Amino acid sequence: MSTELVFAFLDCEFGGLDVDLHDLTEVGVIVTDARLNELAEGHWRVRARPERITPESAAIFGYDPELWAAAPGLRQVLTEIVALLPPDRKVVPAGQNVRMDVLFLERAYRSCAMPYPFDYHVLDLATLYYAWSLVSGEPARSISLRQAATSAGLLGEGGVAHRAIEDARLTLECFRHYIARLAPREPAELPEPRA
Repeated sequence: MSTELVFAFLDCEFGGLDVDLHDLTEVGVIVTDARLNELAEGHWRVRARPERITPESAAIFGYDPELWAAAPGLRQVLTEIVALLPPDRKVVPAGQNVRMDVLFLERAYRSCAMPYPFDYHVLDLATLYYAWSLVSGEPARSISLRQAATSAGLLGEGGVAHRAIEDARLTLECFRHYIARLAPREPAELPEPRA
């Protein structure tokens, strides 16, 4: 019997890019069914150790020591994420450069001796956007979330705040945009496969 997939469009903020040196600081999750219809949403700040947050990262995600001091601890956040996910479904993480988010989440669940609730597969916007750029003939200047959203006409002049839930939502909207445009057509000058 096959299990219907659901997706967890997620974005995490961290105190830096080294999973061993920096803490998870924020998580945004939007759960959808296989057709990208929304089922649930959650957003958490995670109490983090200030010494495990670089000044560069703090500036990117708007770290405020007072706000984060009042945030729930890691175990509570991870427990609430599990409660958000459908227990009878395979939940696939989806996002922009989602492997980085997965690395931090895997480490967090392991450090709390909790089972990791997501499937081992991932869906990544960078791959979808790059494939779309090849098919459409519109070369991708980069494969960032901002570039994918700008190409889709989803970002205005000011862009969007760099926060976990806003980036998770923007990623979901990009997925919807590019999937809707993947109707069968002739590829735009793709190289021939090697024999």
